[in-house]
Amino acid sequence: MADKEAGGSDTGSRETAPTSAYSSPARSLGDTGITPLSPSHIVNDANSNVSEQQTFLVVVAVDFGTTSSGYAYSFTKEPECIHVMRRWEGGDPGVSNQKTPTTILLTPERKFHSFGYAARDFYHDLDPNEAKQWLYLEKFKMKLHTTGDLTMDTDLTAANGKKVKALEIFAYALQYFKEQALKELSDQAGSEFENSDVRWVITVPAIWKQPAKQFMRQAAYQAGLASPENSEQLIIALEPEAASIYCRKLRLHQMIELSSKAVVNGYSASDTVGAGFAQAKEHVRRNRQSRTFLVENVIGEIWSELEEGDKYVVVDSGGGTVDLTVHQIRLPEGHLKELYKATGGPYGSLGVDYEFEKLLCKIFGEDFIEQFKIKRPAAWVDLMIAFESRKRAAAPDRTNPLNITLPFSFIDYYKKFRGHSVEHALRKSNVDFVKWSSQGMLRMSPDAMNALFKPTIDSIIEHLRDLFQKPEVSTVKFLFLVGGFAEAPLLQQAVHTAFGDKCRIIIPQDVGLTILKGAVLFGLDPAVIKVRRSPLTYGVGVLNRYVEGKHPPEKLLVKDGTRWCTDVFDKFISADQSVALGELVKRSYTPAKPSQLVIVINIYSSEHDNVSFITDPGVKKCGTLRLDLTGTSGTAVPARREIQTLMQFGDTEIKATAVDIATSKSVKVGIDFLNY
Repeated sequence: MADKEAGGSDTGSRETAPTSAYSSPARSLGDTGITPLSPSHIVNDANSNVSEQQTFLVVVAVDFGTTSSGYAYSFTKEPECIHVMRRWEGGDPGVSNQKTPTTILLTPERKFHSFGYAARDFYHDLDPNEAKQWLYLEKFKMKLHTTGDLTMDTDLTAANGKKVKALEIFAYALQYFKEQALKELSDQAGSEFENSDVRWVITVPAIWKQPAKQFMRQAAYQAGLASPENSEQLIIALEPEAASIYCRKLRLHQMIELSSKAVVNGYSASDTVGAGFAQAKEHVRRNRQSRTFLVENVIGEIWSELEEGDKYVVVDSGGGTVDLTVHQIRLPEGHLKELYKATGGPYGSLGVDYEFEKLLCKIFGEDFIEQFKIKRPAAWVDLMIAFESRKRAAAPDRTNPLNITLPFSFIDYYKKFRGHSVEHALRKSNVDFVKWSSQGMLRMSPDAMNALFKPTIDSIIEHLRDLFQKPEVSTVKFLFLVGGFAEAPLLQQAVHTAFGDKCRIIIPQDVGLTILKGAVLFGLDPAVIKVRRSPLTYGVGVLNRYVEGKHPPEKLLVKDGTRWCTDVFDKFISADQSVALGELVKRSYTPAKPSQLVIVINIYSSEHDNVSFITDPGVKKCGTLRLDLTGTSGTAVPARREIQTLMQFGDTEIKATAVDIATSKSVKVGIDFLNY
């Protein structure tokens, strides 16, 4: 676009926003941008502008997991009762079915067919040739973590290799949970339950980047859980925060302590790992029939030992990711403060599945496994189900082998593909810890199974070690191990061995449901987390007076005799800075040209702290505030026009507002990471 001096006509229509994502605020047609009013003032106004809460009859939390998902709810009139959803039809042997697998099936016409066990069973019973037409997806949530440039158009690949829009799949899944929950609530209430009566909470990993969190909100809007106009109806909760809130309520009989520091329920530490679990499993088995959990309105015993300023770590290990969050207690209300920016990575139990797949490739050949997955997708799913239930039987002290049934079509297809038997492949492969049994099973020694866990568990321990090196984390009192993968005795033992002498290690008994229950509590009282760490640096693009020697010559712009430096990044908040809930940062700007009628303020973000210009590497545009002041000509405009920009932080999402002080005209925008 030609750079045009801003002396031409001043009609509003000429003032267009920059078109290219990274264009200078100053280089476009007549849009001379804004310049800070000196002195720029910051107001930390944490208490103003806390909007009146809407009243909802019920809070429904959806834990949308990588491997399994579920929902729980609580009526706002009786917040101490948390109801976990109905049991799912078609659960697996050896696997608790309090949640349902995160699997979805679309018809050949790409319409939603079913979710969870129902999707899996139906897909499974299809004729193999027919199955190829259907779109079956599982473990697709990880795509949001691994896609660097996530947009509304990001694709997922179904088991048959066909592509489908991720947003559609996530929206279908959330719509399914919405329908299930409303149906259950209506049955319970004996009358039709309206969506408007529900406050929804969806959990996401704390380590997800902002685009992924926003993607989840867009999918929820598409599924009809809430709308942009009524965004308060939906809260995006961070998984370890939800777990943290639930752990505060724990009583001694609701948890197992692994650390060597204390005797629990009369067991010494060495007994606890084995005996504690036997006890806990029995407790969980008895409780499984009951789906209502009473959360006493008290602070749990562990919690009552914590004092002002005490720190604890929540390690949330799920199917896809591991999230580490450090919280600190603030008394008297027991509010939580996030001390250290959430860290972690893709070290969930899926890693164990990948290792198993690598082992199969080593024995049977990568070419065969790739072909088998495409040609017999349902049988591949079957094999992974068989592996999942054996995976859950892996334990540090196990001595007898684990048998994994190979589907008949695997044995049959291998013979056609290679011309010799599966047994022959095993003999030839030199993998001596996996044997073939005459009943058609792979027999894995306990060591072989444990080896599949090792890379993932090592990554988790290494990550925790790094975290414990940080000065903020050195004096942690407790480590809460939560999430579905926390049920794995091998992971429990590794955490205990590495950190048992540093802090007390606590595992809630129904560890797979901790996040779900905590998310319900969070929905009932979202203000419980008072301080978070900002994951990114935020600022706006402005013009500053050009200073010779300080500013680079290529940023010089001369307009009407004034020398400006363009593309300056004016920082609102830095990455990793503490931000209180609802904290407002205010800045005042003035149009670089007083007669300007359209003011465009571009908001940028960066993972780095020291950003000088919006053109620096890694700086991304994530919002635009467009204040149109045409039609306000009757108002007397002061010589120095003040445009006040406010950004509200501290929530899991960020909002920005610009106000023209002279006319009180204002414009709002949510920070958008998906459409720029």
